[in-house]
Amino acid sequence: MEPIDIGLVVTGLLLVLVLIGTRVAFAAAIAGVTGLVWIFWAKKGYDPEQFMWALTVAAKTAGQVPHSKVTSQALSLIPTFILIGYLAYYAGLTKALFTAAKRWVGWLPGGLGVATVFATAGFAAVSGASVATSAVFARIAIPEMLEVGYDKRFAAGVVAAAGTLASLIPPSAILVIYAIIVEQDVGALLLAGFIPGAFSALIYGGLVVGMALIWKKLGPPVTGFTWRERFESLPAAAPILAVVIIILFFVYNPFGGDAWGTPTEGGALGAFVVFCIAIWRGMRWGQLKDALLETAKLSVMIFTIIWGVLIYVRFLGFADLPGAFSDWITSLQQPPMMTLLFILLAYAVLGMFMDAIGMLLLTLPIVYPAVIALNGGEAVTAADSAFGMSATGCAIWFGIIVVKMAELCLITPPIGLNCFVVAGVRPDLSVQDVFRGTSPFFIADALTIAGLVMWPGIVLYLPGLLLGL
Repeated sequence: MEPIDIGLVVTGLLLVLVLIGTRVAFAAAIAGVTGLVWIFWAKKGYDPEQFMWALTVAAKTAGQVPHSKVTSQALSLIPTFILIGYLAYYAGLTKALFTAAKRWVGWLPGGLGVATVFATAGFAAVSGASVATSAVFARIAIPEMLEVGYDKRFAAGVVAAAGTLASLIPPSAILVIYAIIVEQDVGALLLAGFIPGAFSALIYGGLVVGMALIWKKLGPPVTGFTWRERFESLPAAAPILAVVIIILFFVYNPFGGDAWGTPTEGGALGAFVVFCIAIWRGMRWGQLKDALLETAKLSVMIFTIIWGVLIYVRFLGFADLPGAFSDWITSLQQPPMMTLLFILLAYAVLGMFMDAIGMLLLTLPIVYPAVIALNGGEAVTAADSAFGMSATGCAIWFGIIVVKMAELCLITPPIGLNCFVVAGVRPDLSVQDVFRGTSPFFIADALTIAGLVMWPGIVLYLPGLLLGL
């Protein structure tokens, strides 16, 4: 068999393993090692005496992946970003953020839901994990919404859907993973996520208000806050904004000249600042221990998925499957934008059966080169491209869109992790309740994705302004 045929067979094996319930990390590693052994053995004409040689070479090739990626500076961002989120929670910043949002927008129809969306967006600016964000606000926001008479499905749906904003608003672990896979600048991608994240939060907020206007029993407004109470709520939430500004100034240096540090150093500085705030606010040893343990658990889970999938990616390189897929995509006799829409539709379907990180890691090595080829290749200029942007601009634009598509995985049945987390935190809610509550937010996500596709400037404005891309 030719390497491309081996690639197709092994990819089919991977899909079977995932569908029967094997965890993505292990399924990808098994498929990758199997494929490497097969390709190396095929080069020796399937000589039985050469099988152990092929197995040894495959093991050495796969074994290089964990060390090479653990030592990657980009990957070291992930634990610091996750730690910032957990420390912010134990420092009471999330509760203060929700209180401030409640006092300022609670008077709107569905006001506590809108407050949850905006508070979640603010918390997402210091937390890189959607699952952690959903768990935090399930404890903070849902009890208050239920207390004033919100529909329980609606309340749960708002929290689960709003938690996905952490995937897009920097610091985002998924954006960092995307940057590693496609070998793009992490700082540019993180910067590009700010405006789309705010855009998505506004659409979520608008949907909540619209639903509460049509079905008044879903979420009654909360009134009675004076202007003094509103302004008094701001200082307690201000440290969130301070941490975001510190990280931005440190990494991007808006005054001009070289950056003061790398994104990794910026994340570490942000974690140190939040740690100091948490200590000042009285965080105990037990709370610090919990924050460190939760950070370690989530980081190890993400690293394990990355390692397993990158073994599979190494095999794909030997099989040349990404190149073959790119050639096939560019040979289609239809407009490039239509092809892109079909790719996004395929992601929506995959999201029903795979978790967000696993889906991106498995598909990007094949899909990303095809999208760049659709745009005109690595050396194309904006004037000559299919999508009206350079190759670097296309990589950033597609990254934000595909991460937004990955957010759907977090609230799409039957795998939607955010929904399971919210149901786990709230025993009075079933998983089915949470899934039903999130269903209207598919409309909001569709509108957001359509906006990002139609107006790439939403994504590229900040990187162009600060980084000259």
